[in-house]
Amino acid sequence: MELYLNKTSPYARVARICAIEKQLGNDVNLIWVDPWADDKALLNANPNGKIPVLVTNEGEAISESLLIASYLDGLSSTNSLLRTPDYTDVLALSGLSQGLTDAAFTTVINRKHFGKESDSTVLGVRRQNAITRCLQRLEDMVNTDVMRSDINLGQIITAVALSYIDFRLPELQWGSDQPLLADWAARFSERGSVKETAFA
Repeated sequence: MELYLNKTSPYARVARICAIEKQLGNDVNLIWVDPWADDKALLNANPNGKIPVLVTNEGEAISESLLIASYLDGLSSTNSLLRTPDYTDVLALSGLSQGLTDAAFTTVINRKHFGKESDSTVLGVRRQNAITRCLQRLEDMVNTDVMRSDINLGQIITAVALSYIDFRLPELQWGSDQPLLADWAARFSERGSVKETAFA
């Protein structure tokens, strides 16, 4: 299999962590690309030019990190990241933290192209409010079973989202308002798959 990715995409990092946790790391060839450079190989695999995209051994190209995670989870019975006793809760946590990722990522992209004043637009304010609400909801969930259980997809997306905020939006200093979540993230960051895929 081939996984098209770069080292700063939170979405690509989720897919890569899933591959590692499913013990499929040796089966996935990492193809490092710049999605902003209209890389021909990437566009051939995924015409919309987004990463990550996973090309299966059968030649099918699967885009979107959640779909890639679902596919990888089905390839091996090792450490199911989705089919846990808390399946519905895993999906709910995944959706919540994917929304946090989207709000943070879109903030970064808009700042890159339109300047930090884009935060003051109607959409910019909505993104900032979404980040605040999502962080508080996650803080309230720290002691729930889905956050305390064995690793699952929701935890992976949550950890990557928080790390991405630290990487790209450090001024938010979210840990001071969400100390329980900060402690959880610090513990989760000690996993080998998380260390191996650190943003760079």
